[in-house]
Amino acid sequence: MKKALLALADGTVFEGRALGYEGETVGEVVFNTAMTGYQEVLTDPSYKGQIVTMTCPHIGNYGVTSEDTESRRAWAEGFVVMEASHLVSNWRSQQTLQESLTETKVVAIEGIDTRALTRHLRDHGSQQGCITHVDLDPDRAVRQAKQAPSIIGRDLAGEVTCARPYDWAMGTGDWAPGSQSQEPGRSKPWRVVAYDFGIKHNILRRLVDVGCQVTVVPAATTLHEVEALKPDGIFLSNGPGDPEGVPYAAQVVEKLIERYPIFGICLGHQILGLAFGLKTYKLKFGHHGANHPVMDLRTRKVEITSQNHNFAVQGPAALREVPTHPPVLDTRYGKLSVTHISLNDYSVEGMVCQDHPVFSVQYHPEAAPGPHDAAYLFDEFVRLMEKHHAS
Repeated sequence: MKKALLALADGTVFEGRALGYEGETVGEVVFNTAMTGYQEVLTDPSYKGQIVTMTCPHIGNYGVTSEDTESRRAWAEGFVVMEASHLVSNWRSQQTLQESLTETKVVAIEGIDTRALTRHLRDHGSQQGCITHVDLDPDRAVRQAKQAPSIIGRDLAGEVTCARPYDWAMGTGDWAPGSQSQEPGRSKPWRVVAYDFGIKHNILRRLVDVGCQVTVVPAATTLHEVEALKPDGIFLSNGPGDPEGVPYAAQVVEKLIERYPIFGICLGHQILGLAFGLKTYKLKFGHHGANHPVMDLRTRKVEITSQNHNFAVQGPAALREVPTHPPVLDTRYGKLSVTHISLNDYSVEGMVCQDHPVFSVQYHPEAAPGPHDAAYLFDEFVRLMEKHHAS
């Protein structure tokens, strides 16, 4: 098989075999600890700007199916695995991983020590990298990595968002986890405007599952355009990169906070933090995987969650242990309770406003891939709209 290189900006070089679309790519190299879900990872717009390393050593054995895509295309800049299966065993499979990577033009590499790469990123931090099939000069590949654009300050959400509003009506059907909410006293669904900062299809499916009529709007949609849709609630989606790279989003969310119930996930959570006047910061190597423990400080319940983010909301003074009560932050729009924290690094994973019907989480309750421990949060959004409507 043809040789390939993965070069990091710090000069570290790994030699492997070419996989996927033949060419060269650059991006920030991160690692994902999920054992399955590679198709959902590749098509998650939150991975725009990133080269994804899968820590599971064997990837591709169940193939690829069109039903499991999370957006209109693949967004990951590159893909790194130890061993890619070229045979599949799954009745739903329509393509092999190799065929899918080639069709979607994702440059990838296999045959490298992904454990060593992961340990390097964990110890030294995520950094820019280059995968090349076309020129195996290590020094040149390192230079390409060093010259790759940083995700800090970039408006990546603007690159992945939809071009115009559209309605979404498809639920998860037979695959729906947990209960589905009904709308007491109402003859039509809750009207939800979902901001697309890089929204995943399974978020939209879950909103429909719990009784929402969803209109998806571009990232730069104005307050006036939202009001014209007469929503019952606002959803702020996941998305790639730095929340400070989309200042226009925080500016409009500031105006929405006092008008509508709001639920934010991932980048939407970070944008809400900025709108409340909090700060965000870049994590050393981010949280990417389907097995991250998060504690709900209100109930002390621990959820295993799906996560994918490189930035986080700055909470109270750095936590070194689990607090006995949810910390409360004073913000420009009232008091904000930190409801969830990561049990890996104690970073902020959830917030609830005490003065407005607004809450958010840093992780992905819609899963795809990952566990369904947090699926109840979509029901909580419906209850929030019900309570606001009744008041």
